[in-house]
Amino acid sequence: MSVEIADDLKTIGDQIAGLTLKDAITLSDYLEDEHGIKAASGGGAVMMAPQAGGPGAEAEEQTEFDVVLTGFGDKKLNVVKVVKNITGASLMDAKKMVENVPATLKEGAGKEDADKIKSEVEEAGGSVELK
Repeated sequence: MSVEIADDLKTIGDQIAGLTLKDAITLSDYLEDEHGIKAASGGGAVMMAPQAGGPGAEAEEQTEFDVVLTGFGDKKLNVVKVVKNITGASLMDAKKMVENVPATLKEGAGKEDADKIKSEVEEAGGSVELK
């Protein structure tokens, strides 16, 4: 499927593609400051900033979380046991996860489940981030 692009848009696109990194950053700052257009997180596209009261103005509440072990404190064995129970991994694999932090314990967990896992790990002496 081919899309027809107007010549003036092709020219703008070619100019943007030819920018140096410094010029691209300057352009991004200008678009944000002057027009409220923020660069998307991938950096390759731009999106309009939501207008006050308009669609998208309210942030969507996050419903799924990745539970990431970020540390094990001075109670490594306790944390290893909890990680083993949470992940169902072997004792050796759980030990490796704990020793190689950060380690994702669960992906796409619901809020209640993520909070429960975080609580269990923290009670054992570890530290967790919900992303």
